[in-house]
Amino acid sequence: MSKRDYYEVLAVSKNATEKEVKKAYKRLAMKYHPDRTQGDKAKEELFKEVKEAYEILNDEKKRGAYDQYGHAAFEQGQGGGGHGGFGGGSFDDIFGDIFGGGGRGRGGQSHARRGSDLRYNLDLSLEDAVKGKTLEIKVPTYVSCDPCDGSGAKKGTSAKTCSTCHGHGQVQMRQGLFAVQQTCPTCSGKGKVISDPCPICRGHGRVEKTKTLSVKIPPGVDTGDRIRLSGEGEAGEHGAPAGDLYVQANVKDHAIFVRDENNLYCEVPISFTTAALGGDIEVPTLAGKVKLKVPKETQTGKMFRLRGKGVKSVRSSFTGDLMCKVVLETPVNLSGDQADLLRQLEEKMGKSSSKHRPKETGFFEGVKNFFDDLKS
Repeated sequence: MSKRDYYEVLAVSKNATEKEVKKAYKRLAMKYHPDRTQGDKAKEELFKEVKEAYEILNDEKKRGAYDQYGHAAFEQGQGGGGHGGFGGGSFDDIFGDIFGGGGRGRGGQSHARRGSDLRYNLDLSLEDAVKGKTLEIKVPTYVSCDPCDGSGAKKGTSAKTCSTCHGHGQVQMRQGLFAVQQTCPTCSGKGKVISDPCPICRGHGRVEKTKTLSVKIPPGVDTGDRIRLSGEGEAGEHGAPAGDLYVQANVKDHAIFVRDENNLYCEVPISFTTAALGGDIEVPTLAGKVKLKVPKETQTGKMFRLRGKGVKSVRSSFTGDLMCKVVLETPVNLSGDQADLLRQLEEKMGKSSSKHRPKETGFFEGVKNFFDDLKS
């Protein structure tokens, strides 16, 4: 662990107040937290260094020892009440204060808990889900109280160390031979007492508000996918860090297309003439119309694959296909002349029906053979 001056690490003066130390810590911890730095080991080490500096400078006794003896006050075998160095803590302990970990901090003192995570259900059109879009959403939540900067104490005042538990948040009750540790009844485990609460938040350090947030929807999202907005959940009480907001996508049904993972499916009606003689038809895609060549003698239900006309995966560069199912549309509302023409066509094909309608001929021959077998 680096041995830079703790005041330099947090970029505060040696006369910085507890409030200034806490504010500097929150800003740097959010900047270097691993959830935001995508596995950057150098920034992870900076996060640990910031956490170490905060653990010392935010504790009155440890800060006094550090001001007098420097880093030596916390090395093995030195003064400082057997602190034994920062490195002995677990990785969860390092993250605990600001991102909702262990819930206990310096010297066994309890801390205000991290704010709750929130979920926002976002309905998307298929077009927006496939192409991606930046949208604004309104989220009712708790935010840090501005007048008291989240402390819960009236502006110009600060919370005092609890006289019952002396800042530890817990007290011991002796029952015969046993000593039972309980949450301090005076400060409810916070370690501090607000004698003059903020009139706006009434001492909670947070207020209700509807936030307007901008959400970037990546191309290719599907129903059930979640987008995490770190720190945009509920603010914690008394200056504790905010939780996260999870925006969950719900892609609405489309009038033309049905999505199956990265593929799209649609049905395209074709005329009797096109199915029999073949021809070019226009089919829809999410990028516009394209031409599809229908070969002659195409049967209803035939599936055509248009490669690369589906959805690009949100997790890779792979793009699915568009599957077009052609459906033969039977002519309706025929005039007398049109009906006569169809009858003439039927009569001309009737003499050689097995040639022009092999499936129909084969089906009825199979039915005839079936009943003949039953009779024999």
